[in-house]
Amino acid sequence: MVTRIFDLLDNYQENFSEKESALVKKENGEWISYSTQDYIHNSNLLAYAFIELGFKKGDRVISISNNRPEWNFLDMALAQSGLIHVPLYPTIGSKSYNYIIDHCKPVAIFVADETHFEKIQEAISEKSEIPNVYSFNQIKEVNHWQDLVELGADVEDKQKGKLDEIKNSILPKDLLTIIYTSGTTGTPKGVMLSHHNFLSNVLASAERLVLNSSHKVLSFLPINHVYERMVNYQYQYKGLSIYYAESMDTIGDNLKEIKPHGFATVPRLLEKVYDKIMAKGKSLGLLKRTLFTWAVNLGYRYELNRANGSWYEFQLKIARKLIFSKWQEALGGNILFMCSGGAALQVRLERLFWAAGIPVQEGYGLTETSPIIAANQNAWPDIRFGTVGPLIKDVEVKIADDGEILAKGPNIMLGYYKDPELTNQVIDKDGWFHTGDIGCIEEGRFLKITDRKKEIFKTSGGIYIAPQVMENKLKESPFIDQVIVIGEAERFPAVIISPNFEFLESYAKHKFITYSSKEQIISNDKIKKRIWKELIKNNKNYDHPKRIKSMRLVTDTWTPESGELSPTLKLKRKVLREKYRDIIKDIYTN
Repeated sequence: MVTRIFDLLDNYQENFSEKESALVKKENGEWISYSTQDYIHNSNLLAYAFIELGFKKGDRVISISNNRPEWNFLDMALAQSGLIHVPLYPTIGSKSYNYIIDHCKPVAIFVADETHFEKIQEAISEKSEIPNVYSFNQIKEVNHWQDLVELGADVEDKQKGKLDEIKNSILPKDLLTIIYTSGTTGTPKGVMLSHHNFLSNVLASAERLVLNSSHKVLSFLPINHVYERMVNYQYQYKGLSIYYAESMDTIGDNLKEIKPHGFATVPRLLEKVYDKIMAKGKSLGLLKRTLFTWAVNLGYRYELNRANGSWYEFQLKIARKLIFSKWQEALGGNILFMCSGGAALQVRLERLFWAAGIPVQEGYGLTETSPIIAANQNAWPDIRFGTVGPLIKDVEVKIADDGEILAKGPNIMLGYYKDPELTNQVIDKDGWFHTGDIGCIEEGRFLKITDRKKEIFKTSGGIYIAPQVMENKLKESPFIDQVIVIGEAERFPAVIISPNFEFLESYAKHKFITYSSKEQIISNDKIKKRIWKELIKNNKNYDHPKRIKSMRLVTDTWTPESGELSPTLKLKRKVLREKYRDIIKDIYTN
């Protein structure tokens, strides 16, 4: 019975022992497969090595890596040794690495390659206690993971009994991992998840997965993220062959090579697929372009359960044969399943992909909920466009008086690492986790997200943005009076700025910039470049996905009297977004 994450290895042995392509990666132009036995063997040998090195149950181990089989070997070795896996994004800055290393005090750090190693060197160079560093790729003067495998093989007879003893002592509700996410102040917070947290999600969602051990999937979302990690466990539980993409840049090629039956994605990637398809459609000749446009417009009107009637379905059949079949080919031609999470999926894209015969299931959750709370299935009647689907098994939701979604169930985190006060702020005395999202239940069972209670939002790539932190920092500039950070469910964060015109006019006079109105001054290239310089300076405080990518200047002064600010001078975000709706549209369509 699978009750702890490492029980997935026993499940492999019992049900998929002969599988030759459990985990697959591409290296030097060739796909390299690891069998079930390879997976189990490498995981066990690493675990023996950790015990031999004196790592103790409860010690933390950091990994910084791309998606690859070796990540899984490490993950399972840590799980069955009672060590706590702390996976980090390879893209975060040294400031974040420094904080997390100080906060969790790891006994070891695993890096994928030399780039990650250089970042870690910078972060640990001045620390009094320097953890052991190991690598997946060969790096000069760094211990390679295969060195640990060899050590494990040497001490297997000595440590096998000890490993069995540790495994027997691990309970389902014991801590498995700490996943660091950005806090409202920008300081990462460590979400503590247990074996049971993850497995409750894995088992409940696996019931809805239409794929089986004869199918293969492509993994490309960062495996350190709770979403892809849970899906990765789910694939393993079902015995699927998991192919790890070389990089985000090679997804298109990898899809055509392996022709997977499914994958997990985020809205931003689906938007990129859509943008690419639309650009290609616009370049067609008149006749083909007309046919392409007809099919796309037909797709926008798609309804589930053949609700549009037989004439629509007849037209759709033609559109799928002539146009949408090429979309399917671009994704490998075998897609039976796509799940989308991390941010809101545009309903028009949801309809369009379903019309194209490419089912996409939107779900909802947070790191703190391991992650799924609700998810659409890929067949009627368990899906509704514009919702995030029915709740998964054993998860409860209630809507608070202010509309906030509260969740309870076996997937709710143990708490924030070393921060009981923050934990108590989000999990009330009755065990309800406060999501910070506003929503409602439709038709008695479909959860719909309608707004955010808190000001934090996500881009379409699933990146959390804390706008108030950015805004307050930007307002330190003498050029800026007020600013709003935008970008929820969009490709990147941007800003609309109400300048400090008194200072701006003084600056313009000093630089011999002539103008006759506010419109002229904010349209001046020298002015725009100077204010953009302020944004560049501020961007250095953030990891790349969180940096401001675009700005617009406006002539309005925001005040409580004119309606943009509250009496306590807080931004009225809905008012501002509506007021500058056309500007926002321009930012994200150009």
